[in-house]
Amino acid sequence: MNSKRPVNLDLSTIQFPLPALTSIAHRITGVILFVGLIFAFWALDKSLSSPAGFEAVSDALAHNILAKLVAWGLLSALSFHLVAGIKHLLMDVNIGVTLEGGVKKAQITVIVSAVLIILAGVWVW
Repeated sequence: MNSKRPVNLDLSTIQFPLPALTSIAHRITGVILFVGLIFAFWALDKSLSSPAGFEAVSDALAHNILAKLVAWGLLSALSFHLVAGIKHLLMDVNIGVTLEGGVKKAQITVIVSAVLIILAGVWVW
């Protein structure tokens, strides 16, 4: 046994590189989107059930801060998940699989996602 191996691996002390953080965030946004489908399907069902239901959902999205926050959160998660998914698809076809390419794609992912999240915020609010 190699005595240089760590005895206790404390993940909170490890500095993850940017590509690892974007990959972890991609997984987290996927879970957020999966859970957020509950609210999206509920709003869709309510809005399609009757004209009054449509008005209720429309009014909530127009005037309720919590509904706007949920909508913006889901759009933000969707934006990041989409951009990071495209990054993963590029890796699947062997584009930018080097260390430098991975860091550059992670930087582009963060920048494009931030722009899309800001635009979604402007649209929702």
